[in-house]
Amino acid sequence: MVRGDSEVEAMYEPHTHSHSHHRSKRGNANLASCIVATIFLLLIAFGVAIVYFLVFKPKNPKIAVDSVQFPTFSISNGTVNFTFFQFVSVTNPNRDAFTHYDSSLQLAYSNAPVGFIFIPAGKIDGGHTQHMSAKFAVESFPIPARPPPVTAEAIGGGSELGMDGATMEIETRMKLVGRVRVLKIFTHRVESGVNCGVVIEVRSGSVLGLHC
Repeated sequence: MVRGDSEVEAMYEPHTHSHSHHRSKRGNANLASCIVATIFLLLIAFGVAIVYFLVFKPKNPKIAVDSVQFPTFSISNGTVNFTFFQFVSVTNPNRDAFTHYDSSLQLAYSNAPVGFIFIPAGKIDGGHTQHMSAKFAVESFPIPARPPPVTAEAIGGGSELGMDGATMEIETRMKLVGRVRVLKIFTHRVESGVNCGVVIEVRSGSVLGLHC
């Protein structure tokens, strides 16, 4: 009987060891599967990020000032009165539409604001360019005092310079604020602006130069 019990024990012990070995192999397999799945998800996220930043990343609209005009312009008793026109082209480089709002155009002289207008809200389709214009009147803003104009004799020829001589410069400051949809789901705020200096012949109101 003792011999028989020893045989039973001898047969039972290897069976217990084999069960533990199978369970350990199953755990290792599950761990390996989790690692592979994690790596796969990370690769997908990395690929989506690359596509987003290279293809779908929102870009600011591009503003080009085509021309400015002063249909009326006069200086009297140290003050200036004029009507101002500005024509611009706005390009939306994104794949989706750009919706703009809270946008404005400001005029300044010697860093002091002299005119302001809000730009009506609107939408520009993806990859399209839209032409826009603004017009408003500026009445009787004072011209800051300046040193006496430089004469032709002082510079060795040419006409008299300065406010009393020929020109003045006004700065235009345009700002577009809006949002762009990304993948038809997300929205992203974008903003663009352009500042230009406009040189004006004071006797006629003609634009002599435009630099942005």
